[in-house]
Amino acid sequence: MFHRLQSFIDRKKESAFLWGARQTGKSTLLKSLYPKSPYYDLLKSDEYARLSRRPSLLREELLALPSSASAPVIVDEVQKCPELLDEAQWLIVNKGFSFILCGSSARKLKRFGANLLGGRALRYELFPLVSGEIPKFDLNRALNHGLLARHYLAENVKPMMESYLGDYLKEEIAGEAMIRKVPVFAHFLEAAAFSNGEMVNYHNIASDCGVSGPTVKEYFHILEDTRIGRFLPAYRKRPKRRVVTAPKFYYFDVGVAAHLLKRGPVSPGSEAFGKAFEHFLYNEIVAHSSYSGLHYPISYWRTTSQLEVDFVLGDNEAAIEVKSSSSVDERHLRGLKAFQEEYKVKEGIVVSMDEKPRQLGSIKVLPWKLFLEHLWAGKIIK
Repeated sequence: MFHRLQSFIDRKKESAFLWGARQTGKSTLLKSLYPKSPYYDLLKSDEYARLSRRPSLLREELLALPSSASAPVIVDEVQKCPELLDEAQWLIVNKGFSFILCGSSARKLKRFGANLLGGRALRYELFPLVSGEIPKFDLNRALNHGLLARHYLAENVKPMMESYLGDYLKEEIAGEAMIRKVPVFAHFLEAAAFSNGEMVNYHNIASDCGVSGPTVKEYFHILEDTRIGRFLPAYRKRPKRRVVTAPKFYYFDVGVAAHLLKRGPVSPGSEAFGKAFEHFLYNEIVAHSSYSGLHYPISYWRTTSQLEVDFVLGDNEAAIEVKSSSSVDERHLRGLKAFQEEYKVKEGIVVSMDEKPRQLGSIKVLPWKLFLEHLWAGKIIK
């Protein structure tokens, strides 16, 4: 139903890690791209039991195959059995096998000092769905349901979201990170949602959760390691004005953030719609940076006088302001104009709900659909 845009650019016959949060569709993608690959699914209890007891079975079974070069070997949820990585490396080095090692987090592997193949494996990530992967994409549905496939398609997303948050975010991630106080971590997830799209105040969150500042920072690191959230750094290149340097935080999915905030239906024209709209566009840009193979930096710019640009892409290749207004005017351009006065920018763009594109001086106003078409066609950043 969905044609995923993650195509493993430049992999060729190299081995690779594929990371991504649960239910982003990693297993489905790999099975569709590599239907003839040997496949080891460590979510299956019997598969996990036999390989964790005797990791050498992986080597022995693969060496019995007719050819090592026909397709990559897939190991799904590899973080559950780190010992398999030693076997994989031996097969790569000595027998020419290639692997795609898939999982939701490298945190457990790092914690146990697991072999990460010594630089022999490329790194890829799978995100929730993006607009170009969804036939007849519905923005309002995306902002209210999120972009995990099951959630986007669901008529009643609330029970699915509650299950996802309870079973995965609160329990499994806390367990993987060896957090003893799961209720505190669950409360932290909700407190962090209030920082979604905002600069993080560790002290306030720590006070709200009844833990220390360093504990809150470690919790945020856990969200990063498990691909549940990421920080957007501040733009710092030779500032003339006084600028804010603290990073912003975003959850990986707009629907997850909305549910944690308990903000109810998001409707056009509301403040919640504006925040969700910005979050959605940020996630599209992050996915494009990864899937395109460009891996360009993304940052935001804000002065202490509250002039702001939501996203700066690459080496000033595009400065982007997101407005949920259907009629952008001069008052919406202050941040972009200030940034253009300070830095040489290839393109200044306001992404909005306008029906048609316009040019306001040096700044383009692009309807969000057109902006995304240009982004994914390589017209915004190359």
